[in-house]
Amino acid sequence: MTNQDMVRVFGRIGCLSFGGPAAQIALMQKELVDDRPLLIQAEFLKALSFCMMLPGPEAMQLATYAGWKLNGLRGGLIAGGLFVLPGALLIAVLAFAYASFGALPLVQAAFLGIKAAVIIIVVQAILKLLGRALGRTDHRIVAALAFAALFLFNMPFPAVIVLAAAYGAWACRDYSSIKTALPWRRSIAPVVVGGCLWVAPLLLAWIAGATFLLEIGLFFSKLALVTFGGAYAVLAYMTQAVVTDYGWLTTPQMIDALGLAETTPGPLILVTEFVGLLAGTAQGGWTLGVLAGLMTVWVTFVPCFIWIFAGAPLIDWLDGYPRIRAGLAAITAAVVGVIANLSLWFAAHVMFDEVGVTSGPLTILAPLWSSFNITAALLTLLAATLLLWRKWGMTRTLAVMAAAGVAMMPLT
Repeated sequence: MTNQDMVRVFGRIGCLSFGGPAAQIALMQKELVDDRPLLIQAEFLKALSFCMMLPGPEAMQLATYAGWKLNGLRGGLIAGGLFVLPGALLIAVLAFAYASFGALPLVQAAFLGIKAAVIIIVVQAILKLLGRALGRTDHRIVAALAFAALFLFNMPFPAVIVLAAAYGAWACRDYSSIKTALPWRRSIAPVVVGGCLWVAPLLLAWIAGATFLLEIGLFFSKLALVTFGGAYAVLAYMTQAVVTDYGWLTTPQMIDALGLAETTPGPLILVTEFVGLLAGTAQGGWTLGVLAGLMTVWVTFVPCFIWIFAGAPLIDWLDGYPRIRAGLAAITAAVVGVIANLSLWFAAHVMFDEVGVTSGPLTILAPLWSSFNITAALLTLLAATLLLWRKWGMTRTLAVMAAAGVAMMPLT
């Protein structure tokens, strides 16, 4: 696959990757497996299982792995970079507009139409995954239990993945194995070179005496190491630290930051860029804001490339051991439940302006019914008509939905 082909395919994915990990995984399933047979289904699901075990945004890491599989290190850099770049550029523009003018109703209205379309895109993906990843009865049970653990009991995401892997390995009755040499040497260079690149801006900030930039870099470097399960798993911790511990943003600003990150393409963890841009601008003007934004993007996403380039060569080796392979298959089944949970969470926050959770032993979503957003409901119905009935393509649908969101602003 040529570099031009890589740029065209993964540039399209990066520009259309709205709606968080569930929608992004669905988009890559469609673009890389269904529409273009660049990856076979088994490879895609195996890589997805592996990425779900890593810290950081699993969809971005899945894109990086796909690029690496297709065109080596260069392909991984192109795919991962293009997955992040469109959203990062848009977040930067919106952050500076927000700092100058506050929330932008026209932009929010357009993104509401896009979010409504994303709900239907995710539904399509779940329906496809049901048949491909849940061919066995016990895997269907694993998916249901994973959904219940997250949706009803708010179990930590890493615990769900570990339990699924443990069950898969325990239930495996295949005792054969394909003994191959562990390709650990291929992981040394990515770890060493990637680690040096990761800490380089931190050292520069320290040498230059840029205390604020160093503080920003160290905090978000630490965050990059603990984001198992994606951004949702650490949003509460990040909000508390940014608002209470450091005082970089106010609570309303953090809520607006999350809203913008949810409605722009790319990983939700790009909310860190918004935080860096706003905090830097408040501390020292536009120049410091740009530097802080670049610092957060660098320390957030460079580790993702390290995990993939160091770990991807091991995936095929792991596949030679039936118990490990069975554990990964069980993780894939659990991922269906994880995506279903994220999808429900996303749909609730689109359809209702205020969403809480019930107290007690269960943590069920409890939307405030008086905050039901009729505009969002009508837009979702329109998206379902275009995607499910008329079978429109994604680009055309998203463009129409953004225009529809703006046209329906008087209803909000």
